[in-house]
Amino acid sequence: MSLSRRATTALGIIRSLLIYYAIPGRAGRLRRFYAPFVQPGDVCFDVGAHVGNHTRAMRRLGARVIAVEPQPDLARLLRRWYGNDPAVSVVEAAVGAQAGEQALYVSARHPTVTTLSRDWIDSVGADRSFAGVEWRVAGATPVTTLDALIAQFGEPAYCKIDVEGYEVEALRGLSRPLQAVSFEFIPAALDLALACIERLSQLGEYVYNWTVGEQMRLREPGWLDGEAMAARLRSLPPHHRSGDVVAQRVDG
Repeated sequence: MSLSRRATTALGIIRSLLIYYAIPGRAGRLRRFYAPFVQPGDVCFDVGAHVGNHTRAMRRLGARVIAVEPQPDLARLLRRWYGNDPAVSVVEAAVGAQAGEQALYVSARHPTVTTLSRDWIDSVGADRSFAGVEWRVAGATPVTTLDALIAQFGEPAYCKIDVEGYEVEALRGLSRPLQAVSFEFIPAALDLALACIERLSQLGEYVYNWTVGEQMRLREPGWLDGEAMAARLRSLPPHHRSGDVVAQRVDG
């Protein structure tokens, strides 16, 4: 890697650290959000762990956390921070429908939008919130599946998935319903979030809610069924802020 690219990568990571750790109140909001779902001793999956702020929140609730992150620089950061904590396992891999290797598209300036999906890049690239973002192929990365992670670490009480357009593929690598799952939605690529709802409905019966940005606050006063959640997402304007859909199992 050239010196200039290393500098750009370092600045991108610093930017992420400032975004996710330096804003007052953000850590507390995360813990309060996860508290109804996570009990001490639970296993939690942080898929797309990035700089580990969700891992930290889950860990402070007493969970055993599996932090899955494909970017080598970020995986090294997570191992440096959590390497002495036996309740945190860092898995340097992406998550998809089947195990193997795939090309990783990296934005050095904006490492939060690193992805395995070229189609997702094409979908969001024209959106104004992604103005100025450029991606490059950073080589192949190992890919595992949710089923493989469950076989190794146990079934999670909460599975957070934030993999920039690859959420559907991650859920296709899951063959059983989980108690609680969240996945990102972006209005510019809304079909992917709708496909995630459809995939979860194939695995079990779920009710849904949603959050906006990093507010970590459920928007609906009550939980919605899959059809109502899909309709709610379709009603959002094209340039609405992104967020997460939260799914909670009701049949087990």
